Amino acid sequence: MLWEVEILSRPEQIDREGQRILGEARLLGLNSVQTVRAGRSFLLEGQIDEAVILKAMQFLLVDEVVEIARVRKPAEVDANDDSTATGQLFNVLYKPGVTDNTALSTRRALQQAGIAIEEVATCRKYWFDRQAQSNQINVLAQRVLGNDAIERIVRGPLQMTTLSFGHTYQLELKHVPIRELDDQALMKLSKEGQLYLSLAEMQTIQKHFRDLQRDPTDIELETVAQTWSEHCSHKTLGGRIRYSDEHGTRQFGNMLKETIFAATQQLRKEWGKDDWCVSVFKDNAGIVTFEEGENVCIKVETHNHPSAIEPYGGANTGIGGVVRDPLGTGLGAKPVCNTNVFCFAPPDTPHETLPPGVLHPRQVALGVVAGVRDYGNRMGIPTVNGAVFFDERYLGNPLVYCGTVAMIPANRCEKKVSPGELIVALGGRTGRDGIHGATFSSAELTQESETISGGAVQIGNAVTEKMLMDVLLVARDRGLYSAVTDCGAGGFSSAVGEMGEETGAVVWLEKAPLKYAGLTYTEIWISEAQERMVLAVPPENWDEFHALCASEGVEATAIGQFTDDHKLTLTYDGKPVGELSMEFLHDGRPPVIREATYSPKTDGSKATFAPKTDYTDDVHKILSSLNVCSKEWIIRQYDHEVQAGSVVKPLVGVMCDGPSDAAVIQPILSSKRGLVISNGMNPHYGDHDPYWMAFAAIDEALRNCVACGADPSKIAILDNFCWGNTERPETLGSLVRAALGCHDAALVYKTPFISGKDSLNNEFSYVDEQGVKQTVAIPSSLLISALGQITDVRRAITMDLKSVGHVLYLIGETRNEFGGSHYALVNDLSGGSVPRVNRELAPRVLARTHQLIAQGLVRSCHDLSEGGLAVALAEMAFAGELGIDIDLGDADATTILFSESTTRFVVEVKPDDEARLREVLAGVPHQKLGVVTETGRVEISGQGKKLVSAANEEFKQSWQAPLAWS
Repeated sequence: MLWEVEILSRPEQIDREGQRILGEARLLGLNSVQTVRAGRSFLLEGQIDEAVILKAMQFLLVDEVVEIARVRKPAEVDANDDSTATGQLFNVLYKPGVTDNTALSTRRALQQAGIAIEEVATCRKYWFDRQAQSNQINVLAQRVLGNDAIERIVRGPLQMTTLSFGHTYQLELKHVPIRELDDQALMKLSKEGQLYLSLAEMQTIQKHFRDLQRDPTDIELETVAQTWSEHCSHKTLGGRIRYSDEHGTRQFGNMLKETIFAATQQLRKEWGKDDWCVSVFKDNAGIVTFEEGENVCIKVETHNHPSAIEPYGGANTGIGGVVRDPLGTGLGAKPVCNTNVFCFAPPDTPHETLPPGVLHPRQVALGVVAGVRDYGNRMGIPTVNGAVFFDERYLGNPLVYCGTVAMIPANRCEKKVSPGELIVALGGRTGRDGIHGATFSSAELTQESETISGGAVQIGNAVTEKMLMDVLLVARDRGLYSAVTDCGAGGFSSAVGEMGEETGAVVWLEKAPLKYAGLTYTEIWISEAQERMVLAVPPENWDEFHALCASEGVEATAIGQFTDDHKLTLTYDGKPVGELSMEFLHDGRPPVIREATYSPKTDGSKATFAPKTDYTDDVHKILSSLNVCSKEWIIRQYDHEVQAGSVVKPLVGVMCDGPSDAAVIQPILSSKRGLVISNGMNPHYGDHDPYWMAFAAIDEALRNCVACGADPSKIAILDNFCWGNTERPETLGSLVRAALGCHDAALVYKTPFISGKDSLNNEFSYVDEQGVKQTVAIPSSLLISALGQITDVRRAITMDLKSVGHVLYLIGETRNEFGGSHYALVNDLSGGSVPRVNRELAPRVLARTHQLIAQGLVRSCHDLSEGGLAVALAEMAFAGELGIDIDLGDADATTILFSESTTRFVVEVKPDDEARLREVLAGVPHQKLGVVTETGRVEISGQGKKLVSAANEEFKQSWQAPLAWS
């Protein structure tokens, strides 16, 4: 029997959700909508009567202090019954098969309380006044109330009889007739089957099965597609590329190995026995040494396409997936903090300008932030660092970077699979969520993506992953398994395929625990349902391992066994459904062979801007620009304190609302040694020259670390390339140029890349009203994440001014470099050279600045980045609630205030320490700027006149206002 418990806020309470929907209606111009009332309901199914439902309501479902509720049977509701509220009713429910975490938790809690509930579902309810126009409500329903990728909207009272869906699956082996297809038919199969493979790849598969004298089964074809996808194999960056630029033509046999990998290999060779890298580019995360007995690892992933379709679920599982990467590194690492970087289109984008199939940027931002927030907070992992970028070109294709830092014992950094060991699935159950996730992530988005690829969106359950993490680390310390990896892109297909590459594996697909009945053998194999790990467990350890997991309420199931035949064998109910050689699966893909070209877009000339008598308004405009303004609305939603190791947080200063350069954490509370986490990214520089964009991103990540106290001689970095369609030679050329910049910068700074990830084809295509195809390509977006170390967290430095009378110094060289600068952007100016790193000077600036901090000479330090010196000084002043009095002398005011030249810092020192500062900085450009005052004002003079003058509160208001969302 099915019951509905309908819950509303009491009339005297504020209906926050109803107010939110009404506000969205106003933003959309839907003025006929005058009132909105929101509610929710639980749908409960089982052999139960009304007395049981009332007990459930009192026990768990309803807070009678602030809520009212009623019980009804959906199957018996009169279609005209609006007795709970007048007006037009809309119900929003998850589609069948989509994970409903609230329902799962509710069912578990009720069952544990002895209430015999079999199934639970949740529903959101909205009532609109009767005067609201139907067409306007429909617009609101489509754009605000629900997301068609995962939810269904039912108008009027629910009329249902059951929550059950699915059916018992009967094996039906399917073959795909590929051997006789021509090229056109092969590509049709690739697209319509969501394989997203090239013609050469489809032809290679065709030849392979012709040689075997049979057609592939559907599961075999899907396995190859997952393994060969861009997402899993990084085939473009690792491909053969003929690259041409202004310096000539160069051939790459494997571009990734010959640029980024090569730089790390060269550094490790130079360091010899002093090499502090432990594991790079071979596991789920990169590992470096930390202190005796403990190492540290880091991984940053992207989850872009799913977040474009379903922002909450996409970002939610993005952070859940990257947390599993360290858990699957070595024999398992314990996460200690998370990071995230988001790229959105401007939130004030007019709704009427949105292409079909595109969610509004504000809706995307709200969903993404909530998804990351909920997962990290619920797992008890602090989110300590991040950034947000806005650009019109992210419309339809937002970028969601998620990272995790974790600690791993030094003797648990290696794994090895041996024949005879059991293949064990640990954690969540398998459903249809995430089907084709890996191949979908490798394709261009279109206005139909939400319809054809909605199954590629997963919904995560952080509580399940927290339980998985806890039991996994206990099993690791008991030595109960010999290898582990996460079940991410491609699901079991990728996880088992990768683990068994050197041995072989047989998988019993019917053994996999399912969320519901009816999944085919292929769906079980490629599902990307979340919170699953795959382990290699020696048979003699199985009983102890299984008992440990059961004692913690975590499901562990043996679904196969590793073999010694170098084959991947798949069975269902004892019948073979697929067999592939590991050699073909992992080494059979034809290499990508592409042309890449790059033509310089600027000549590197100096910018010539008309001088001004007052630059105060320019500082206000830059502080209030979307890429500089405060992200406090986002940051405050994250827990920074959980695990008790947070030292320098994302917001610092007197009121804890100034922008920190980096995060500092104490991962082992018994040790004073700390980690420093930062990032660098500036897509606007890539519009001018991707080579120098890469250099600048690395420089920014490093100087952010150094500004908080990290030793620049031991900073590891990660690359995350998000690019457009690299089948275009000019787009691929910009990527190669950025990779060359990464290679050269790593050698200049002597900082190794230890891990990375690429996400290509980040473009959105649609057909406009004239029937013409339009494509929106993201800007070339390279994120550099840095992991530094500090010997004593008590020496960490923040950017807020500390004391009146202290002296401010500028360290580093300022040049006329305005290409991609915020001064140019806010004033709609063009021209100028993109910032170029001084290869000889930059490492010395970092080293000497660190020396000043290590010697205790620096009270505050802030790196110069977006907006240059003027913005850095304003931020230091309002964060410390102190004033500054600066004199720039006869320097060109525009250049010294707003140039974004790299490798520069402002430091605050005591007057008594100036002589020691100048001694340390001998041979490094530096200049005295002025003093810290008690006025609470920013006063900057130059060339005999006042250039900037404003109260801290005025600058702070400009900085905080743009994204001060409630």
